[in-house]
Amino acid sequence: MPFQNRIEIMAPAGSFESLAAALQGGADSVYFGVGKLNMRSRATVNFSEEDLPEIVERCHEAGAKAYLTLNIIVYDEELEAVHALCDAARKAGVDAVIASDLAVISYARSIGLEVHMSVQANVCNMASVKFYAQYADVVVLARELTLAQIRHIIESIRKEGVKGPSGELLRVEIFAHGALCVAVSGKCHMSLAAYNSSANRGACFQNCRRAYRVTDEETGNELVIDNKYVMSPKDLCTIPVLDQLLDAGVSVLKLEGRGRSSDYVRTVTSVYREAARACQDGTFSADRAEAWMKRLESVFNRGFWQGGYYLGVKWGEWSGSANSRAALLKIHIARVENFYKKNGVAALFLEAGGLSAGQTILITGPTTGAVRMEVAAMRRETAEGMEPVEAAQKGETVYLAVPEQVRRRDKVYLLRPRMLEDA
Repeated sequence: MPFQNRIEIMAPAGSFESLAAALQGGADSVYFGVGKLNMRSRATVNFSEEDLPEIVERCHEAGAKAYLTLNIIVYDEELEAVHALCDAARKAGVDAVIASDLAVISYARSIGLEVHMSVQANVCNMASVKFYAQYADVVVLARELTLAQIRHIIESIRKEGVKGPSGELLRVEIFAHGALCVAVSGKCHMSLAAYNSSANRGACFQNCRRAYRVTDEETGNELVIDNKYVMSPKDLCTIPVLDQLLDAGVSVLKLEGRGRSSDYVRTVTSVYREAARACQDGTFSADRAEAWMKRLESVFNRGFWQGGYYLGVKWGEWSGSANSRAALLKIHIARVENFYKKNGVAALFLEAGGLSAGQTILITGPTTGAVRMEVAAMRRETAEGMEPVEAAQKGETVYLAVPEQVRRRDKVYLLRPRMLEDA
């Protein structure tokens, strides 16, 4: 089966900084939440309804679509707020809402707002696909399906001509990269039971990510288990099998990470953009996949479960840790004091640490997104003028050429390899 002409890379955004990073990375679409009506309602950074016009404008200027996640379960007392948010989204030009609750879906359709089915709907078969095709133009398949099952569903959609409300053939989206939940398609009640804080309302306390001991209550004997993190799966990574997934007919690749940093978002988005393009032009290979994996390992991850359930494995691989296994650590050292656009030079005030030529830094900001670079050379201002310097200390200002535009007050981080003691 031939690859689609265009594979949509759908990137996450939990802030304007990560929104910029997603667009820098080559995202075809960006998904985001607003306020408390989304599955990341506990996030410290979230968008507001007033941000919608700017989000849409930024996405459309970059040639990307803007998707609003409205994928929590909804109670009667919230319907008025849901309707108001859908109305605001339509007015702002949001391209689609991602939802699983029929109250949200039916209202969005009634005002002409495109709908995409959330993974929370747990779509596993053609009967479900046909049902949701009445409302949605894109259906996300359950993360627990195998590659063969995905292929069968997509072939059936094409054979039977199943179309969404737009009149176009229904498109299939899969979860391609990022954190996995121990529960089936995220339908978990652990946090609700322990803290009266529901994961299905975007307020998960992530009990599953903690270390546990298994004890026999009658004897007090502790059972020997592989590791203490028995409910914390490794992150899904489909790069090694991406050619197989796209060959099956998948149209949209969803990347998880609305709670992640801008560096994570840009790195993951750009890797999947490059890999999808390689699948389409015939240059995808095991060697290239290995190189892409190395880049993914540099940002937040809990270790990778390569291929996930798609390869037919019926149980996840456990992370063995509560912390990120990112190969690089970020250490805040400076802020951007000025940027000279004419010659592409930034002035960095080293407010928290020193910097040397040859080190790698990351510059982040709400408009800048994430710019990673190696420091080739630095200059320092003296009474005699600018002079080259190999190293500078905390409290100094240095000048260096940067590959992309940065802005005043952007944060600067030193990236260094993770040591054993950092694990």
